[in-house]
Amino acid sequence: MRFCLLQARNADDPARDEELDCFAGRLGVPREAVRPVDMLTATPSTDLWKSHDAVLVGGSGEYSVLDGHGAIGEWIDFLGRTARAGQPTFASCFGFQMLTLALGGQVAHDEDNAEVGTFHVSLTEAGRADPLFGQLPGAFWAQEGHKDRATVLPPGVHHLASTVRAPYQAIRVGDSPVYATQFHPELDWQDQRLRFMRYFEMYSGVFGVEDAHAMADEFKPTPESCSLLGRFRTLIS
Repeated sequence: MRFCLLQARNADDPARDEELDCFAGRLGVPREAVRPVDMLTATPSTDLWKSHDAVLVGGSGEYSVLDGHGAIGEWIDFLGRTARAGQPTFASCFGFQMLTLALGGQVAHDEDNAEVGTFHVSLTEAGRADPLFGQLPGAFWAQEGHKDRATVLPPGVHHLASTVRAPYQAIRVGDSPVYATQFHPELDWQDQRLRFMRYFEMYSGVFGVEDAHAMADEFKPTPESCSLLGRFRTLIS
């Protein structure tokens, strides 16, 4: 199978390659099966649908869907077309927010309810009945790293999971194989800690240096959420 991974990360950001490795690892495919696409420089094209089995969307480093960045705006529109066409898609974190906006939902900057670390996620009734999420326990741990969050879900999506701070954690678009999660199913606790330290200066500016160091020592294993991408590959194969 072939996948394309949409990324919004600067060229010198080491998380670009690390993110690629994490997606390939959780999907259970060779690294070469996942083609990175730089949203900051590439032009959206539906040719991506023809040459790949699924579209993936990763995190964003220093970017926000609320920045008004022209290139990202074009990719938000592309993701909306991708979802409406029912092309297999799995978007995490930044990608979840992109898809929310693309389909008519709302996203807000909410630093007071930022989630950085390992958080308890609970399935909704729709999540428990979903062919992908329904294979998970009713509650599980997942890695989070966001200051923006969805405040209004788009019409026509199933709300699959929630946390206390950010009630909208996972969606499915209609009955198509189009999924998105606010949490990071591509990251285990070690990946998350490495990512956290990559952006430590940014996080310490938000939470303070002492609290940021404490957070770095509190990540927990997340085997259930890390199983999602492999299950997604099986679902669409």
